[in-house]
Amino acid sequence: MQHVLMTGAAGDVGGRLRRLLQPHYRELRLSDVRRPADLAADEPFIAADLSRADEVEAAVAGIEGIIHLGGVSREAAWDPILSANIIGCYNLFEAARRKGVARVVFASSNHAVGFYPRHTHIGVDVTVRPDSRYGVSKAFGEALGALYADKYGLRVLCLRIGNVGSAPIDKRRLSIWVQPEDLAQLCRIGLEHPDLHYEIFYGASFNERTWWDNSRAYAFGYRPTGRAEDHREAALVAESKLPRDEVGDFHQGGNFCSAEFRGDASRIWRVR
Repeated sequence: MQHVLMTGAAGDVGGRLRRLLQPHYRELRLSDVRRPADLAADEPFIAADLSRADEVEAAVAGIEGIIHLGGVSREAAWDPILSANIIGCYNLFEAARRKGVARVVFASSNHAVGFYPRHTHIGVDVTVRPDSRYGVSKAFGEALGALYADKYGLRVLCLRIGNVGSAPIDKRRLSIWVQPEDLAQLCRIGLEHPDLHYEIFYGASFNERTWWDNSRAYAFGYRPTGRAEDHREAALVAESKLPRDEVGDFHQGGNFCSAEFRGDASRIWRVR
């Protein structure tokens, strides 16, 4: 694996990952709808709108592996989600198939399963329970990745990413935090591991409060170095200043669950 494309390279996660991954590949080609503000002279870049199939094919040409971070990265109205995260994701996988790409690492999200309660410990084989239109788009991407792996032979890794940052900044993130170096390690497993066909891993560091069974990642050699509890005191102080959220505090997806919530809140109180 020498020639790798990273979509969404102008975003925060893309900016963190590209510095960590660049030393490992002969070419780390960057793509986004806009040019990264800090693009270095030795970083190849091609602008592409994911909703434009021709632009995506141009970005993919000559590439062996893709890290697909591109798209709307938070909850939004349906039209931008549809354009970037649904149509755009299809364009990316189809371009990969047409151009002979070997592997795709798809940035899924914990919001694909955000409506599981926090007291539930879940693996990667549970029924998706998205907490938002954004979460629905990530569940779609996981399903699309399975199709392209099984039908067309791409090797696909879907990463249900928690929260990427230098440290967990509240109580919820103590359970879902992923250190950028650990996320880069997961991406490399997706691009390089010889036995990978189609897998879903959780994008999380070593978090003692985790809600997720990430044993599949460990079986493929994942060894995180970040430990959320090292940042516990600062995170809990920050948590004490946050307003109470009956719905969000109960579910793994946090305020993605409580936004626009019109469900039966009594079922939450009954299981407490």
